[in-house]
Amino acid sequence: MIRWWISALQLAELFVSSMVHLLYGFYIFSTAVAGDLSQALNEWFIKPNANIEVKREDPSGTNVDALPPIVLVHGIFGFGKGRLGGLSYFAGAEKKDERVLVPDLGSLTSIYDRARELFYYLKGGQVDYGEEHSKACGHSQFGRIYEQGHYPEWDEDHPIHFVGHSAGAQVVRVLQQMLADKAFKGYESTSENWVLSITSLSGAFNGTTRTYLDGMQPEDGRMMKPICLLQLCRLGVIIYDWLDIPWLKAYYNFGFDHFSTSWKKMGLWGLVDCLLGNAGPFATGDWILPDLTIQGSIRQNCHLQTFPNTFYFSYATKRTRKILGVTVPSGILGIHPLLFIRVLQMSQWRHPPDVSPPYKGYRDEDWQDNDGALNMISMTHPRLPIEHPSHFVVNDSECLPLQPGIWLVLLISNKLTCSRYQ
Repeated sequence: MIRWWISALQLAELFVSSMVHLLYGFYIFSTAVAGDLSQALNEWFIKPNANIEVKREDPSGTNVDALPPIVLVHGIFGFGKGRLGGLSYFAGAEKKDERVLVPDLGSLTSIYDRARELFYYLKGGQVDYGEEHSKACGHSQFGRIYEQGHYPEWDEDHPIHFVGHSAGAQVVRVLQQMLADKAFKGYESTSENWVLSITSLSGAFNGTTRTYLDGMQPEDGRMMKPICLLQLCRLGVIIYDWLDIPWLKAYYNFGFDHFSTSWKKMGLWGLVDCLLGNAGPFATGDWILPDLTIQGSIRQNCHLQTFPNTFYFSYATKRTRKILGVTVPSGILGIHPLLFIRVLQMSQWRHPPDVSPPYKGYRDEDWQDNDGALNMISMTHPRLPIEHPSHFVVNDSECLPLQPGIWLVLLISNKLTCSRYQ
């Protein structure tokens, strides 16, 4: 009887969680549509009389156009410039300066695939995912074509500043490693020095326990539970891509076009095969959630370095505090109810006692501080399986002079003040 009650509660939680996420998704989509309609009406009825050219000058006399561009890389379910109409993932940063670039990468594609896409977005050409990787994951070797790169002169003499949010920070790290390994065919001169700096905003360096709460199996971090939120997400994405409605996919795209899951290419039986888990990105594991588990992050971090000539900055956030030794959400006021629930869930996460821990020395209490999406221990700097050089900053003066090859970490608590990680 007790098991039946527990199962009923879990199903009720799944239903409520899925409905809340679905409604939130519709809210974002409808907001984008409403914004586009409003802008179109304004342009129709109120036409500008003249084009005003703004000349960019810097008081210090610096040639602004000669400064390195800043590339902002979005996280999971994110989008770049041109998607969702007039909405901006980075609060309009790309509208303030033409040197700020916001690429539209696959919102659910694997970190590896997104890193490959980011390279060709900047240099131009057709995205090449690599022959070996493509065969192993069951998708086309080649993807989107960029007729003109957004920064084709990119090289060691013209490096770039990268800013990555959430999973976007790990995407940039993988890209830098690919540059160091000269992993792009036809570009034998790449190096890690093409990256001037990496700034992480709540970066997913070491995975997150959120993945297990949403449905990833804690045993290996690769498979999903039979009934979970991620399974519902999987079904929705498969159907969305199979329908392949042009105007809808132009508005928002999950990024799985290289898997050829459209009805035009796979037909009805192909859809059934994907829904049953026999084909597609969810069958081969070439999507982003396995990369965001603790085990998946460790597998990636084994091959990633912190390079001596690159500047690294990290901003870590949390929405928790300790009361009588118990980690709880920092408060109810000023926080979205959905986020409050997610923070509470993550703060109470316990790794199953009958399952081997993801790494030697794992402790549940180390993973309790979180912001509802990521654990703070994961955001500070790469630390699994090997801890990379880092310095936790309390005063800005500690950062000067800036030193490359070390992660400068700024911890941002609920009141946007710095504090050392406990």
